[in-house]
Amino acid sequence: MQPIVDRLEDLTHEEIRRYSRHLIMPEIGMEGQRRLKASSVLLVGTGGLGSPLALYLAAAGVGRIGLVDYDVVDDTNLHRQIIHGHSSIGMLKVESARRRMLDINPDIQVDVYNEPLTSDNALRILEPYDVIIDGTDNFPTRYLVNDACVRLGKPNVYGSILRFEGQLSVFYAKEGPCYRCMFPEPPPPGLVPSCAEAGVLGVLPGTIGTMQATEGIKLITGIGEPMIGRMLLYDALEMSFTTIRIRKNPNCPVCSIPAEEVELIDYEQFCGVPAHDRVETRYPDDLPIPTISVEQLKQRMDAGEDLFVLDVRNPEEWEIAVLPNTVKIPKSQIDMAAFQVASGAQAREQTILAQIPTDREVIVHCRSGVRSENVIETLRELGYDPTRLINLEGGILDWARRIDRTMPVY
Repeated sequence: MQPIVDRLEDLTHEEIRRYSRHLIMPEIGMEGQRRLKASSVLLVGTGGLGSPLALYLAAAGVGRIGLVDYDVVDDTNLHRQIIHGHSSIGMLKVESARRRMLDINPDIQVDVYNEPLTSDNALRILEPYDVIIDGTDNFPTRYLVNDACVRLGKPNVYGSILRFEGQLSVFYAKEGPCYRCMFPEPPPPGLVPSCAEAGVLGVLPGTIGTMQATEGIKLITGIGEPMIGRMLLYDALEMSFTTIRIRKNPNCPVCSIPAEEVELIDYEQFCGVPAHDRVETRYPDDLPIPTISVEQLKQRMDAGEDLFVLDVRNPEEWEIAVLPNTVKIPKSQIDMAAFQVASGAQAREQTILAQIPTDREVIVHCRSGVRSENVIETLRELGYDPTRLINLEGGILDWARRIDRTMPVY
């Protein structure tokens, strides 16, 4: 395959010394390193996958690297997001990553976009870059990145991780299939849990992210065989790698039509799940989700009220900390039961949803309040009274920080 980048920039004597281990390899050499210096790569996400991507692409001498993220560094990030450190907690992720990248290589340019990637800004942000690398963890943004790349004619280096497994591919409509050729439609909401719900082995993003960086360098320099038309499946527990072929779909709703006709849509509606945790959830007619603070819940518990408190975290989280007298049903089970009910496969009374009353107040909680909001949305769609579905603000984390300081925070 021809190099994506056809520009060359001269190397200084200092850069020749820095990249000497690249320059002595004939596959890269002076020309390949000059292409890297002239190239630009956009990283969507500076979390688990974005961390090794940013570190290695900066070290490799990619001349311009863009970072898209709107989150801040949290201590729960640090077991896998290795570009950030303890001193970065509370800092914007893009600024934390930028600081570390420039420490590795002060000769590169780092652009930061402290904003969610949306259908309104995606073309503007992606357009200046040669290669787009997707390090996101949600379906709406994956479909958005794919469709924008098809529209702009850019390669999309894809990676995903969950628990002990990872996937890697390069979706490039000019040369092969796009993401929608393999996944025309997203899975039903709740069928595939997020890393926040199911967990992820801390070293796994290092494995997949480093391979994504490798694919980016191959595309820029034209060496090797990029993963176009192939997907790598990685199982860390077995230490196994399986490669499957992906065919271009002649009827793909995106890459089978002229690129200029590709339109970016409402991907949250398309996928049925939010792309951004901080988007405030509202009911129809602008009715917000009812909430209760941990102090209010504690007061009602102490008063001896007969409360129905639903814990929608995973069983592994219950082993860390629990609130007293709660009903425990994981969100994944609620989502699956809701899908069965909505599709007509089973009646509500035949599923685990029968444990959740429809005729009384239900206080829902999770770790931080995000999953519980999603569960409330799901229950509302099944006909539960929205005024009786109450979200515990801040989840069990707020309880540990403000009510019971002996409770571990995770």
